[in-house]
Amino acid sequence: MKEDNYFVSMGGGKIVGILIFVVVVVSAAGGGGGENHQQQQQQQQKWMSSTSAAAVNPVVSSSIVLPLYGNVYPLGYYYVQLNIGQPSRPFFLDPDTGSDLTWLQCDAPCVRCTTAPHPFYKPNNDLVPCKDPLCASLHPAGYKCESPEQCDYQVDYADGGSSLGVLLNDVFHFNMTSGARMIPRLSLGCGYDQLPGQSYHPLDGVLGLGRGKTSIVSQLHSKGVVQNVVGHCLSGRGGGFLFFGDEVYDSSRIVWTPMAHDRMKHYSAGSGELIFGGKGTGLKNLFVVFDSGSSFSYLNAHTYEGFISLLKKELNGKPLRETKDDYTLPLCWKGRRPFKTINDVKKYFKQFALSFGNGWKSKAHFEIPPESYLIISSKGSVCLGVLNGTEAGLQNVNLIGDISMQDKMVIYDNEKQAIGWTSANCDRPPKSSNMIM
Repeated sequence: MKEDNYFVSMGGGKIVGILIFVVVVVSAAGGGGGENHQQQQQQQQKWMSSTSAAAVNPVVSSSIVLPLYGNVYPLGYYYVQLNIGQPSRPFFLDPDTGSDLTWLQCDAPCVRCTTAPHPFYKPNNDLVPCKDPLCASLHPAGYKCESPEQCDYQVDYADGGSSLGVLLNDVFHFNMTSGARMIPRLSLGCGYDQLPGQSYHPLDGVLGLGRGKTSIVSQLHSKGVVQNVVGHCLSGRGGGFLFFGDEVYDSSRIVWTPMAHDRMKHYSAGSGELIFGGKGTGLKNLFVVFDSGSSFSYLNAHTYEGFISLLKKELNGKPLRETKDDYTLPLCWKGRRPFKTINDVKKYFKQFALSFGNGWKSKAHFEIPPESYLIISSKGSVCLGVLNGTEAGLQNVNLIGDISMQDKMVIYDNEKQAIGWTSANCDRPPKSSNMIM
């Protein structure tokens, strides 16, 4: 280790927890660097033209809205740009509601880092001490500090990836929807040792949006910047937006269900039931998690097998045949000729839903139409974006991933302890408070 290191190495520190962070990257995801940059430039131009009027006539608000880039297929993930440090530098992060800690690949120097779109983050010396409550939230009870002056961390993700580093403070640059500019000092991880998982993404780090104290939205709330609410709107055409605060939607137009109180680490609506084609399936008591860090959706083995059985029964007699020569996803079908869009094939598939008995009014249904669980592969096949979660290492967890949250505004309200959703146009950023497109 060089003498100019800012930190003492964590060494063989403990794993602090297994986080749900499963994203399947399809074969086409690896070669899109130039296309990604071009897409981001186009979306930035669209956003600048969309928000210029708001700068002239600002709306009094306490929210932050950030553009999202990327797609479920062929790229395999969405990402957000954050500007961090003094002077400010841009970083591309994976927005993940399935984990808490935000971290950047860090030149401390870096022991093991993966390819990233920007130079590694240069750390300052504003370390978070081990006794800080944020540090304690990353470790099990009774954790003993190896170095009291710093907070070591290690996070492991369910896809086999991990990040090891130290916690420090730095300035984040945000534009509020009111027109104000905020530069709060927040804690983030300086990750100097990363192992890529099966779902490796060529990004600068992870934006943790979970329910814990180290989550960015939790930190912004603790500083009085926004309400403890985070949400996203993922466009099926690519891109979308991410928001912190509660001023960009009308709560009365949202379908709400309470968060499960026995699953404090995840955004879960508790026990759900699978509905297929508007009818009950008998597949009940499903532990369901909403996770923006996952490109695709997952059902546990028993539920997955039941779902596949219903799907194949429905497709019997349709002009589709299962194909074994398309490896984009585990289950694909071919038609008489290659499909070009989901519109060519969605008439053969039924909508399904997850129904939650929320204990408030009637049951809350999270509806998933064919375009929110199917993709058209590069070979012109139609492929199923719902996978076997037990095989993926999720055990009994059923996970709603990006594909099934497309063209919906999904809201995680930590103030009211509720999860909400509604259909929305995710191609346009909100221009005023209490507006759903």
